[in-house]
Amino acid sequence: QYALIKDVVSSLKRHRMHEQQFGHHPLLVLSNFGVQQIQLKLMASMFQNMFPSIKVHRVNLNSIKRCLLVSYNAETQLLDFRHYSVKVVPVGVSKGLKKLLQEKFPNMSRLEDISELL
Repeated sequence: QYALIKDVVSSLKRHRMHEQQFGHHPLLVLSNFGVQQIQLKLMASMFQNMFPSIKVHRVNLNSIKRCLLVSYNAETQLLDFRHYSVKVVPVGVSKGLKKLLQEKFPNMSRLEDISELL
């Protein structure tokens, strides 16, 4: 079973598709591949070799725009393949500063100074 991208985009209220998402490789997450069967090890190895490994201590979190989740269901012996868009947002900062960090320009007509925004 699968869905076309045009069907997925048409079902979303606000879709986020831009070319920058595909500039870097996705973060690969493998789930339920811990079973010691040779065919599962081969599948896990195949998915791992499709994308370059990510050095956790050196990666820039802002460069990760996608996450690829491959989950194995042992009962049905099926793979679930999910592709997510990832958006990094600042947490624990004021609303005005958050808008500045996301490169959105807030309405400052009511303010006398930038310090009121921050």
